[in-house]
Amino acid sequence: MKAWLEPLPLVAILRGLTPDESVDIGRVLVDAGFRMLEVPLNSPQPFESIRRMVDALGSDYLVGAGTVLDPAQVKQVADAGGRLIVMPHADVTVIRAAKQAGLYCVPGVATPTEAFAALAAGADALKLFPAEQSSPSVLKAWRAVLPKDLAVLPVGGIAPDNMEPWHAAGANGFGIGSSLYAPGRPASDVAARARAFADAWRHSVSKGSPA
Repeated sequence: MKAWLEPLPLVAILRGLTPDESVDIGRVLVDAGFRMLEVPLNSPQPFESIRRMVDALGSDYLVGAGTVLDPAQVKQVADAGGRLIVMPHADVTVIRAAKQAGLYCVPGVATPTEAFAALAAGADALKLFPAEQSSPSVLKAWRAVLPKDLAVLPVGGIAPDNMEPWHAAGANGFGIGSSLYAPGRPASDVAARARAFADAWRHSVSKGSPA
């Protein structure tokens, strides 16, 4: 995952995205520096949105699905051209299905036990979820025992003004949902929000927090 997490390790979570807006939203996000885009599977026609973004944006961007709950859904994502599987949980059968299909997989974990089980199943990075029920101090404790080169991405309640303490505690990036995109939000608004998140990340890095 390291190559995809540089230079801007932010994952756009596009819950509620429709196929007709997918390309416009995708383009304003990549213009702001985002390289990883996920369409949660509880969105309208998610596989069609994934297909359209993959066709429009090409292989320089990692497009895939979030809220993947079942191994059968992994194949549907791959058939649509998606290369990223993001999960709210750490079901090892889904993780293994993703890796068998040659896809990147970022499962959601809330405890060290879940984190190590996900890594044993082949996870490429970990999604600390929901971040609202955790804290930077918890992540700092995790970082003492997790592999040093493992990317951990807090998701949930992340805003430009609260990224810095997470980053200082060892977050390698973030997943960003409704504070970035929400159904019906104009592409111009999404673009402005995307730039604000990108600027906040770069500011945090410039202050010397661990990348």
